[in-house]
Amino acid sequence: MKKNKIKNTVRVALVQMACVEKPAENVKKTVSQIKIAAAKGAKIVCLQELFHTLYFCQTENVKNFDLAETIPGPATDALTKVSKSNKVVIVAPIFEKAASGVYYNSAVVIDANGKLLGKYRKMHIPDDPGFYEKFYFVQGDLGFKVFQTRYAKIGVLICWDQWFPEAARLAALQGAEILFYPTAIGWKPSEPVEAKGYRSAWETIQRGHAISNGVYVAAANRVGTEGNLKFWGGSFVADPFGHVAYRASAHEEIVIEDCDLSKIEQTRREWPFWRDRRVDAYSSIGSRVINK
Repeated sequence: MKKNKIKNTVRVALVQMACVEKPAENVKKTVSQIKIAAAKGAKIVCLQELFHTLYFCQTENVKNFDLAETIPGPATDALTKVSKSNKVVIVAPIFEKAASGVYYNSAVVIDANGKLLGKYRKMHIPDDPGFYEKFYFVQGDLGFKVFQTRYAKIGVLICWDQWFPEAARLAALQGAEILFYPTAIGWKPSEPVEAKGYRSAWETIQRGHAISNGVYVAAANRVGTEGNLKFWGGSFVADPFGHVAYRASAHEEIVIEDCDLSKIEQTRREWPFWRDRRVDAYSSIGSRVINK
């Protein structure tokens, strides 16, 4: 294992795996993957969207609400234990039951001492064929949050949030050094040509967030075929210049990358987008459309 040579370097791991029907088996498998990542020096481990279930949003079925858990709950309890014993920060996306009939697509952040720092609730909820998330999830009500962990200040956004530059900007403005995007994205096996273009766009926009904000972006996607969807994996970490050193395959693996946080200051000096932002001219951004 290579050693971190730079004082301000944080080793990040993205767990990319296929899920099965039983949540308990997914949690058990995930815990083992976190231990492997920690043994390789990872300090922050990010899991994929809805890590402890199949991606059930392909259909509208009220029985799927039984998959939801409270926070804290069985899944987060298992993760807090492995976090504390391995001194790792964990970003864990989960199907959250907030109250009877109120459910969110959420992610908890667990600090390296096993403490729950807080949670983020997915703000942008899609409703497309095969991604019927509005049937299951209320829009997030906690805003765009950042979390000061032991190793870095991080922002957490979830899947569909990836396509909205406003979300990345608001997290970066709060001091996030790494933006984590837990994801469940793929294509219908009958549409391989379209999939190539979608995957390219998916990566490109996230690399754009890294560049325009001068931060690291880390996307953890799932793999495997579930129902009518084949998840393409491709998990990656982009540095503040948008450079991607390694792209994961379409199979199970753990992506491990070192993030030199000193590059954030360096990048913002060389590409002074933040200096040149016209904050006095952006008030209309809160409008749905602008008619003049």
